Amino acid sequence: MRSLLAVFLVLLSLPTVAQKFVVEKSMVSFFSDAAIEDIKAENTRASGIFNAATAEIVFSVPIIEFKFDKALMREHFNEKYMETEKFPKATFQGKIAGIDAASAAPQSVRAQGKLTIHGVTKDIDVPGTVILQNSKWQMNSKFMVKLEDFNIARPQILWKNIAEEVEVTLDFLFKLQ
Repeated sequence: MRSLLAVFLVLLSLPTVAQKFVVEKSMVSFFSDAAIEDIKAENTRASGIFNAATAEIVFSVPIIEFKFDKALMREHFNEKYMETEKFPKATFQGKIAGIDAASAAPQSVRAQGKLTIHGVTKDIDVPGTVILQNSKWQMNSKFMVKLEDFNIARPQILWKNIAEEVEVTLDFLFKLQ
């Protein structure tokens, strides 16, 4: 019995690869509710890693991959506002607070860490939900981002076209690495 317990304790202390997950599918979208015209875009090209043992998460979103209803919106977004050539990606690095990696039930959690957009890094703490199903983590979050916090200019002539804040929605599915 002692031998079995000792083997079990040794196995528990070994680092496990099964705790690391990578993005299988992603959807990052934003919505700007403005007086003249709503602006929305979606991106399915995010990549990332989630470590269930430590609750650490990191992901990267290529800005150029946002798809808009209108080509001109995409052009303005990349050239005038996001300066995509200079700042090609947005990133998040942090932890999922309040997660129980052993639970298969839906969980309300908080993502806490550093969000970098347009070359500016800010600490954020945003709500989200996670669920573990079939050895995959589904993670969702919806939160507001102030453009001025990330030095994204709103031209005075177009101030009615672009909201001061945009709603960001994240939907990630992580699979075992």
